[in-house]
Amino acid sequence: MAVEAAERIARLQLARSERIGPVTFAQLIARYGSAQAALDALPGVIRKAGGAAYTAAPRDRIEAEIASGEALGARLVVIGDADYPETLAAVDPAPPVLWARGSLDALQKEAVAIVGARIASAGGQRIARGLASQLGDAGLTVVSGLARGIDAAAHWGALSTGTVAVLGGGVDDVYPSDNQDLYDRVAAEGCILSESPPGTRAQARDFPRRNRIISGLSRGVIVVEAEIRSGSLITARLAAEQGREVFAVPGSPLDPRSRGPNSLLRDGATLCERVEDVLDALGTLGAARIKAPRPAAVEISADLDTATLGAVEALLSPTPTPRDDLARSLGLPVAVVSGALLELSLVGRARLLPGGLASR
Repeated sequence: MAVEAAERIARLQLARSERIGPVTFAQLIARYGSAQAALDALPGVIRKAGGAAYTAAPRDRIEAEIASGEALGARLVVIGDADYPETLAAVDPAPPVLWARGSLDALQKEAVAIVGARIASAGGQRIARGLASQLGDAGLTVVSGLARGIDAAAHWGALSTGTVAVLGGGVDDVYPSDNQDLYDRVAAEGCILSESPPGTRAQARDFPRRNRIISGLSRGVIVVEAEIRSGSLITARLAAEQGREVFAVPGSPLDPRSRGPNSLLRDGATLCERVEDVLDALGTLGAARIKAPRPAAVEISADLDTATLGAVEALLSPTPTPRDDLARSLGLPVAVVSGALLELSLVGRARLLPGGLASR
């Protein structure tokens, strides 16, 4: 499937507009059929929902972002493009737009992520590099986050077979800076990927979004060394929520970096002592390509009135509530409640969350 040039720009503009996150983006496309139609409808929808005058992301800012990306040799990939990774497209919600620097071929193969501690032991780095090399030899792309330690070891191990580095900042944001050589090699031989605009410097809030893409690109996530409170365990949790396999390399109980993987094993993660543990669990030894399930389409009604909006809003609380529960409480079709939540989110009176949840 191909997305026409004008619609590609419209999708980027919609994704960069105020209060349009991935969930809202997906629902607007479902409701209006295209990003351009959604952009045209937004001012009226927001006015009807009681919001102030609304302006989408300025077109000149979108054109500047495209120029910046192209100057880097990066490519814009929007949801719906043939080059958009199929496994990531099945995530609820999928990132609407991505910037890719390097070869897109690695995005089309089955992938496994390897993540772990930044301050990793020599043994942990050796394990990560060895697993990455063997997974690559088995025809898999290795995905990680270009951080120090385990991430870097995994990328180095898979350079010759295919690796994807997902960044929290833009595709030109080398963090940490001492991974510049690795970044250059991945850009030349693999792929650098980000949903942030080029020129963006990563902040703390960007890394959970990055971790969601790492797990979403992958059929499984391997954790090699991680403390209990770490981004690697966030990636493992996201992987489980996305229906991915979670693997953990066991370690000594005397090493704090083993507490994360050992905890995952206690919670039901798959033991990873050798590459065959991963290949057998994923069914990739001689098996057909695994297809990721797509989230069910959500019907969204546009036939709403202010009374319905108020009734739905009154049931919202800071605690995320399933959309279906709201519909049952009000005796309304799910499509009507979905439409009301969408409009309320556009004026900042509701927050749409993955999995059909909403909060105030």
